[in-house]
Amino acid sequence: MERFARTRCFLGEEKFDILTRSMVTIVGLGAVGGYAAEGLARAGVGRLRLVDFDTIQPSNINRQLLALENSIGRLKVEVARERIELINPACRIETLPLFAAEETLDEIFSPPPDILIDAIDSLNPKIQLLVGAHKRKIQTFSSMGAALRTDPGKIETGDIMHSRHCPLAKTVRNRLRRQGVEGGIQCVFSTERVKFEYKGPEKTDQPASIYEKRGRKRNVLGSLPTLTGIFGLILANSVILQLTQGKEQADSTDC
Repeated sequence: MERFARTRCFLGEEKFDILTRSMVTIVGLGAVGGYAAEGLARAGVGRLRLVDFDTIQPSNINRQLLALENSIGRLKVEVARERIELINPACRIETLPLFAAEETLDEIFSPPPDILIDAIDSLNPKIQLLVGAHKRKIQTFSSMGAALRTDPGKIETGDIMHSRHCPLAKTVRNRLRRQGVEGGIQCVFSTERVKFEYKGPEKTDQPASIYEKRGRKRNVLGSLPTLTGIFGLILANSVILQLTQGKEQADSTDC
């Protein structure tokens, strides 16, 4: 009871109970997704499905919450599970070391979560995930580009179709429209202007995963741990508010 006393005090019993009964799926546990998972776990969300095929590398340490000297080489989903179990042993955690792609969406979305968090930084899987969630009527909160930014005051939230000044968001909007998606996906984005044109990944000789036969490598963009972490926590905050909105505020004067 003491573990979440301050959350219960703030939200009230009814809204906190909603969190404990809610299921959130997070796809991508990197610089943004790791912090999103942390925020939801510490808020008391009762069930989390964590999806990421990748392992932790030394280059992740500058910005990823899960990346430590003793976690290098391990699956991100397993490291995240251990961390969340230490935060909230009552949380039901599912780990799926999967690459988000058309052929894995049924598994990722079965059963459908209350809310999906998209924290993927690769364009094609991101589009497939967002379109798949939209077709299944799964409410989604998505992260746009956090790299290359320095000003937290220019971070905003809103429908993906209303995002601006973000090269990734512009490309995602265009791709979604081609798939018949005209809105309904919430996102966090930055209006800070950056000198970058998103052209997608370049080809390489090494395959990115067992789910993608074509070789790919991601664009390597500079980023600060502060901005990517803020993106993740804003996603978590948005989800918490969405799950608990519309409910009568409990009296908290006795906290």
